[in-house]
Amino acid sequence: MRFRNSICSLLALLVLASCSISKKNKPSATQFDSQGHRGARGLMPENTIQGMYHTIDLGTKTLEMDLQISKDKKVVVSHDSYMGFKFCTTPEGKEMTSKDGYSRLLYNMSYDSIRKYDVGLKPHPDFPKQKKMAAYKPLLSELIDSTEAYAKIKKRTIYYNMEIKTNPEYKGKGHPPVNEFVDLAMKVILDKGIKSRTMIQSFDVNALKIIHSRYPGVKTSFLVFKSNTKSIKDHIASLGFKPDIFSPQYDIVTPELIKACHDEKIKVIPWTVNDLDGIKKLKSMGVDGIISDYPDLFNLAK
Repeated sequence: MRFRNSICSLLALLVLASCSISKKNKPSATQFDSQGHRGARGLMPENTIQGMYHTIDLGTKTLEMDLQISKDKKVVVSHDSYMGFKFCTTPEGKEMTSKDGYSRLLYNMSYDSIRKYDVGLKPHPDFPKQKKMAAYKPLLSELIDSTEAYAKIKKRTIYYNMEIKTNPEYKGKGHPPVNEFVDLAMKVILDKGIKSRTMIQSFDVNALKIIHSRYPGVKTSFLVFKSNTKSIKDHIASLGFKPDIFSPQYDIVTPELIKACHDEKIKVIPWTVNDLDGIKKLKSMGVDGIISDYPDLFNLAK
């Protein structure tokens, strides 16, 4: 009888240990980093203050956004370095062809001119659920002031994930040199006192290297397309340091990839996951967060 009881006790301990290990590999609900892609692009005009407010209302932890630079060296919240013809309209309220949109590089325009273009009234062909309203591309400084004030009203602490959007195809014509781009963005972040709640992400290895060397303590996130098949160790070698986060295109995420990152003490936050099943699947694998155009889905995946 004693032997049988001992065996049962041992088995119970093994089960508990197994459960404990499993829980350690998966972030808790409070640790999980839910991120609204471009605010909540599937639901609201992208990269707008209104979109960020809605993301906060949904209880999302992190506001994800993209940065560009205007001709007068102001940091603008915008994914595209030009006027997106799919959803932007001119100051006169007219639609643009693709040629018109591409010809309007933000880096060739003063911010006063950029602000006159609407980005929220024209129906977005890729996001039929997106609410339509008058909106513009805000300055990063304005967006931070607005979201910080709104989060305070809502009694929330919010975090930021900002992408340095560089494009070598523009050959210096679409944005300033990457070191200047980084410094301009970081000046706003430091001036607004949100350094500890901000991560900087980029596909550009050089941008992340500059952040790591010039701004110690700022979290870095390495964005990777699924076509980039390097190993985690190779990515670390190309950067010259370990990023805080590895952010791959969602459909290359595997348990093995997650383990390889976690073994290096690197978190995994894939992009852009837009269906409930996909979110549940990745959470079950043990990712540390997810970037989604539909942050309302996070509440359904709990």
